[in-house]
Parts: sequence; C-alpha cells; structure tokens
Amino acid sequence: MDKILRVNMGAKGGPKFTVEPIGVYTGLGGRALTSAIVSKEVPPTCHPLSGTNKIVIAPGLLSGSIAAMSGRISVGCKSPLTGGIKESNSGGQPSQVLARLGYAAIVLEGKPEGDDLYTIYINKEGVKITVNNDLRMLGNYDTVSKMKEKFGDKIACISIGPAGEMRLPAASVAFTDMELRPARHAGRGGPGAVMGSKGVKVIVLDDTDMPMRQPKDPERFKEANKVFIEGLLKHGVTGQALPAYGTNVLANILNEAGAYPTYNFKQGTFAGVAKISGETEAALETERGGVPTHACHRGCVIRCSGIYNDKDGHYLSKQPEYETVWAHGADCGIDDMDKIAMLDFLDDNYGLDTIEMGTTIGVAMEAGFLKFGDADGAINLIHEVGKGTPLGRIIGSGAALTGKVFGVERVPVVKGQAMPAYDPRAVKGLGVTYATSPMGADHTAGYATTANILKVGGFVDPLKPQGQVELSRNLQIATAAIDSTGMCLFIAFAILDQPETFQALIDLLNAFCGLSFTGNDVTEYGKKVLTMERDFNIRAGFTKEQDRLPEFFKTQEIPPHNVVFDVSDEELDEVFNW
Repeated sequence: MDKILRVNMGAKGGPKFTVEPIGVYTGLGGRALTSAIVSKEVPPTCHPLSGTNKIVIAPGLLSGSIAAMSGRISVGCKSPLTGGIKESNSGGQPSQVLARLGYAAIVLEGKPEGDDLYTIYINKEGVKITVNNDLRMLGNYDTVSKMKEKFGDKIACISIGPAGEMRLPAASVAFTDMELRPARHAGRGGPGAVMGSKGVKVIVLDDTDMPMRQPKDPERFKEANKVFIEGLLKHGVTGQALPAYGTNVLANILNEAGAYPTYNFKQGTFAGVAKISGETEAALETERGGVPTHACHRGCVIRCSGIYNDKDGHYLSKQPEYETVWAHGADCGIDDMDKIAMLDFLDDNYGLDTIEMGTTIGVAMEAGFLKFGDADGAINLIHEVGKGTPLGRIIGSGAALTGKVFGVERVPVVKGQAMPAYDPRAVKGLGVTYATSPMGADHTAGYATTANILKVGGFVDPLKPQGQVELSRNLQIATAAIDSTGMCLFIAFAILDQPETFQALIDLLNAFCGLSFTGNDVTEYGKKVLTMERDFNIRAGFTKEQDRLPEFFKTQEIPPHNVVFDVSDEELDEVFNW
C-alpha cells in the first residue's frame, strides 16, 4: 500500500490516470491521509463541485491485513453540505480489497467537460476507465447488479446513486458488503455529490490473486491480534450488546436517559420506542429468516450489522442502524419498523445520508408539510428526491436549506450538517462535539455517549456542563487516530475500559508498520489530523462563530429533564487549545 492512484477526470481527450509513490504522505492512512491530501491540494475557498475540489478514498493503515475490525474506509473532500473539510467513514469490503491491490488512496480530480458517466475498473493488471452512460440514474442496487453481470461476483464496488449524479448535498458514496450489496455508506457531508461532479458512477475493485498484506513482525502481530480480539469479545458492549441487538440497542437506553430526540428535537422521549427498539428489530429479523448478527466486512468480530426481511421473508434492507431508525423513526414520530426499513433501503438505493434525510423530513413535518407519524408521506418524499423533482431537490439538499425554504426556526444543524440521534441538551459532551468538530454535527467525531450515558471509560454527568469540554477533546483526538487505522470506531468501548486491549491495538500498529508508537504518540497523531482539518476550515473562512449550536438549544428546555445546553462559548473555544 505504497502508491496513490490519481484519476484526472478533466484531462484533454478524456480521463487519464497516473500511479505515483505515496511520497510525502508516507505513514498516513484513512482519515489522516484524506485530510492531508485535501488540506494540502484543495483550495479551501473553491466551490465543492468545481474541478479544483478532489475526492480522496483511502483505506486505513491496517486495512488489507488480518487485523480484526480493520475494514473501515475514509472518503475526504471539501463538503458541499458544510463548506469545510470532510471525512466520511464507511464499512464494507472495498477498504480491504483496495489495500490488497496496493493503493493507499484513489484521488479523483479535475472535472470532465461533457456529461458522460464513467466506470473505473481496478485489478492487479492495472486500471481501465470507460464511458458507461447505460448506468445513468440507476440506483446503487441496479448499478452493482450490472457490475456483477460484467465482472463476476469476486469484486467490491464503490458507487453513487441518482442523488450523487444530481449533485445533491446529502448524497452518499455506497460501498458493497460481503454479499455484494451497496448497503454501507459514507453518508455524511455529501461526498456523493463530489463524486458525481467528477462523472464517476462506480469504481469496481477486483483483488483476485492478490495476497493479504503482511506485517513487519508477523509473530508479534499475531499475538497482538489475538489479545485484541479477546478484549473485544469479553467487553459487554462489543462482545454482547452490539452482536445481539446491533447499534439500535441504544434506542431504549437513550430514551430512558431522556436524550432521544423526538418530533424534531422537541422532547427527549418517544412513546413508540418499544416498537422500533433494537430488541424488537432483532426479534423481527429472526422471526422472518433474516440475520440479527452479521459482519459488514470480513474480519469483523463485533458483527453489529444484520439483514432485515419483509413480512414475506424477502430481503428488504440491511439492518437499519440506530441513527437511521431514530432519524426516520422517533424524530419523525414514526413507530413502524417495516416503513423505517423501507426508508433505509430507499436512502441506500438513491444514495442518500439517512441521518440527513430523516432530520430533514422532521423539519418539513415541523413546518406542517406532513404530519408527524406519516410514514407513507415520508416514503413519498424520498421518492421525490430520487426522481429529482423540485421538491425532492430541496429535501435532498438537507435540513438547513429545507428549514429556510419552509420557514422553520428549530433546525438542528451545525455547519449546515444535520444533528444525529442524541440531544445535546441531555448528552452535553456530544453537544460539545457537535459544536466544535471540523466535520459539523457528527456523533462519531467524539462519541461522548460513552462516558455520559454508558459509563464506559469513566462517567461525566450528561446533564451538567462540567467536564464536557475535556471529554469531547480527548474523544475527538482518539477518534481522529482510530479513523486513520482502518479500525471500526466501536473498538473504542473496549480500549477505553481495558488497558490491555488498548495496548494490543498499539502493538498491532507497531508490529504491522514497524513502528514504536506509545499511547502519547497516538495522541499526537490524532492532534495532527485535527490541526490539519481545523486549519483548512479557517482558510475556508470559518470562525469560532461556526463552533456553536443553534440558538434554540440554549433557550428551549427539553423534557423530561427540562434542561438547555449550557456549556459556555468561552469553554467551547478551549476545545482545541493544546
């Protein structure tokens, strides 16, 4: 994994590619690599859909090896949704496959003059770029089906749906899972729109005959991997709760904590939560012949994914995750699991961020455009997006724009990006993360639910402002480092609670890369990534005023705790002072 594939989509005579050594980016992977390339090579003030923006797709440092949980992939660009730097993260097979093909990153740059759509095929022999307009406006599922017919089933795909082709700011990039379904997405911030602006519909990866990546110190690596896996399996969250009920195990927990945003962040509990909880979801999947415990990529030992079948036992969608079930469920007052699963499928097929879409529909419901609880109306709205009607293009542009169009005050966004499934008034550590992350409102950027709600890695009272800045700061640093390894963020539960599991992660990195990192070195690595990202945003015109929550979180109390977000602006400005 010592080379970078660059594809100039704006080259004279048609797209041209070059393969070059990783060079100045040596030692970087995943989020560190995407953010380094975007920070160094993309003009911060450029238009996100212009030829000067770039989209970078990078596996992590450990991807392509036998290290457990190392199949995450990062997608970086200047975001059309936030206007700042973006790293969006996904599971699926492409990270492992791209790494085994030897590529540290694919960089799509330039902009084609015409409106042709392209397929990029990569295998051990090299790279082929072809015009493929037959794929125009196809959903992700049909697109992958056509690639399977042409190239066989030993491939992995990275694709966009109609939303990406229309360059909508909520458009995602899809990654295929082990069953070759485009069910994993880099959804946040609109990277699909940037890929669409490059005219690339699908990238097909084929690693046939390519060996597994080998560590510098095989014996030490093997032992560290063993200890790491044992640590994940013995932890209550990663070894029991997530495999049994998926990420949606959080629904009842957050509802009980009064932090489950309901009816467009009007209250913190949802009366219908029992109908859409992780326990209910897993039971339905088992009853209908689906799968409640499933890995989204090979090498995953947590297996928090699943397969959701309809009432007749036919595949409907992958197991909708906690944030998706919340966004299309409680936030919109919908308590029908089948309708939520359908919305999840439609989002995946059209290529849309489920969090952005659910929150946006919640804002439209607040405006009275639909009634809260109108599941069929919500489904119709997603179809409007997929068809590209004027209304659909508004909804597909996200919650911030939709709020302006419909004249809504309560619009839960930061830096233009919709807020996920944890109310910042009742989980204040996440409120700090939402406000200050360079990515906009993003729970994964510094997942304070750990100490605020789950009491993992200690406890910080979620309803009080004290200690939240330090908690968020430390988690944002750790997350930036983990996102660079290719590791799934869920390993954080075990490494926060179990020192030996954290040490095993460091040992894995050192044995694989020939390093001698300490815990402090990992911290410095995370700080370096965040510093690059903050610097890009400052050069793009961001100020401390963008590191704030919407005003209503400070003035409107949320039941049942009747609290507001009261971490001061001065404290927020201290998050990145190190």
